[in-house]
Amino acid sequence: MRFKKPIASKTDFRTMVPEPSDLVVAKEINFLDIHCKTLIARSPFVLIATANDRGQCDVSPRGDAAGFVQVLDDKHLAIPDRPGNKRFDTFENIFDNPHVGLLFIIPGLQETLRVNGKAVIIQDDDVLGNASVDGKRPLFAIGVEVEQAFIHCAKAFIRSGLWKSETWQETKDLPSLAKMLLDHVEAN
Repeated sequence: MRFKKPIASKTDFRTMVPEPSDLVVAKEINFLDIHCKTLIARSPFVLIATANDRGQCDVSPRGDAAGFVQVLDDKHLAIPDRPGNKRFDTFENIFDNPHVGLLFIIPGLQETLRVNGKAVIIQDDDVLGNASVDGKRPLFAIGVEVEQAFIHCAKAFIRSGLWKSETWQETKDLPSLAKMLLDHVEAN
């Protein structure tokens, strides 16, 4: 194994780091309150984490105009599908394992909203009709029943300088998407 000194258990891990504070534990709710709903309505981007029945994970980005994720009520939201690469890893994983983790991001806001729950693939006419863009209705959406929701602290965004353009690296020396795709296809 490449990694040396792995920590063997949660017990061993927790002897090295303290339990979270009462405030950090208490900030978790099991529904979408007005604050969560407002952040979701303003978010043009969400990351969806899923895993298949073998535990293999996937994180997939979804983006559209702010408010594209529909809050249906205090316990349910819907993420419309948009045309993409047709891999559908997220959807296939949901059929294997309905647990999902969502991370809502608003450009310029350093905090994120985390939502965890159980997902299904839906073809609800009302939801899909409300998700139409330029007259194009999605074929399906991801429906999520909320189990946990909480604001996540800004430390990662602050440390990374993600919203500070003066910290951004030059991209001209990075390989093009076409080059990466060609090399990856050839490797297989």
